[in-house]
Amino acid sequence: MSYITVAAYAVPTANRDAFIAHSKEVTPLFKKHGALAAVDAWGDDVPDGETTSFPMAVKCGSDETVAYSHIIWPDKETHDANMQKVMTDMERAMQDNPMPFDGKRMIFASFQTVVEA
Repeated sequence: MSYITVAAYAVPTANRDAFIAHSKEVTPLFKKHGALAAVDAWGDDVPDGETTSFPMAVKCGSDETVAYSHIIWPDKETHDANMQKVMTDMERAMQDNPMPFDGKRMIFASFQTVVEA
């Protein structure tokens, strides 16, 4: 079964175009290194919570929007064998196209798929 990596982060709303430009350059690096799909998404309906929420998790300010990414790998082995290659390529790409958000507030994790439909 597939293996999924997800991330959420707060992006200054004014940086939406920079976020899209950055994403167009770095997101394909995952597919270059074996991912089946890689998606970056701009928050559209991301409610604030009272106990927990995406905005709370990334400490989203009033002038920021929550963005989300997911990468679908064919399996954990492909992820493990290629993530460092992706990160190396991403570091090179970010020299000319830095992340338009505070990476310290990004949350990310990988998950083993247990059900697919």
